[in-house]
Amino acid sequence: MNRTYLSFLILALFFLASCVSKKKFVAVQAELANCNTELGKCGESLNDYMNRLQAADAERATLRTEQTARAEQITDLRAQLEDCKQQRDKQLTQVGDLTVMSKGANENMKETLEQLRKKDQYIHLLQAAKSKADSINLALSANLKGQLREGIEDKDVEIMVDKTVVMINLSDKMLYQSGSANLSTRAHEVLGKIATIINQRPDLEVMVEGYTDNVPISTECIKDNWDLSVKRATSVVRVLQTKYNIDPDRLIAAGRGEHNRLVANDTAENRSKNRRTRIIILPKLNEFYDLLNPANAPK
Repeated sequence: MNRTYLSFLILALFFLASCVSKKKFVAVQAELANCNTELGKCGESLNDYMNRLQAADAERATLRTEQTARAEQITDLRAQLEDCKQQRDKQLTQVGDLTVMSKGANENMKETLEQLRKKDQYIHLLQAAKSKADSINLALSANLKGQLREGIEDKDVEIMVDKTVVMINLSDKMLYQSGSANLSTRAHEVLGKIATIINQRPDLEVMVEGYTDNVPISTECIKDNWDLSVKRATSVVRVLQTKYNIDPDRLIAAGRGEHNRLVANDTAENRSKNRRTRIIILPKLNEFYDLLNPANAPK
């Protein structure tokens, strides 16, 4: 009986131990399964973290690239800003220069306008002087023609207005004895009529020019054509002064010889045309310049 009991006891103990080990095994298996589950979850979490880490690394790389790009942009913008400052300073300098130039240009423009105004005034002055001179010359010409109309052939006297003067061409056959500077009786009559008009205008000067042809001349009293032309002009001037009381300060005697001819000296008729005395009635130089004085310009 003791053996049976002992065997039963041993069997019970073994069974009990077996039951305890089985529970532990089940518990361990459950715990292992739980651990595997947790391990799986940890693996998933690890994968997630790895993915997030990769994404973070990629994002950080992108941020670094963007940061580098922005740094380059900042550098470029700073360079542009510096260039803009330089351009601004340059433009400010140019504006300052333009301001100075504008002031100078404005002054120049004012000066130019003033010069133009003076020139325009001077043009009016010249026009007025010319009109006055033209009027005087036309009146002189008309008076001379009126005085010389009677008893004088047209071919012996020519009266014309040339620019600012009145010119009277007188043939030598009417004034002088042949080949000499002695005046004829007819010459005194003609010169008396011209002197009447000249004396009416004391503000004018009288130039007498003698001309000859190209035929050489040489006598005891006359050396050549130059000499003859001067002596003839002097003879006329002397008569105007002494006989007709024209102020000698107004008289000028000049000889032109055979030069400044009217036509070629190739025929007797042409040589006759070239032998002449010209009386030129012109404004006195000082009074002529007074006409051109800007102070006398019409306002």
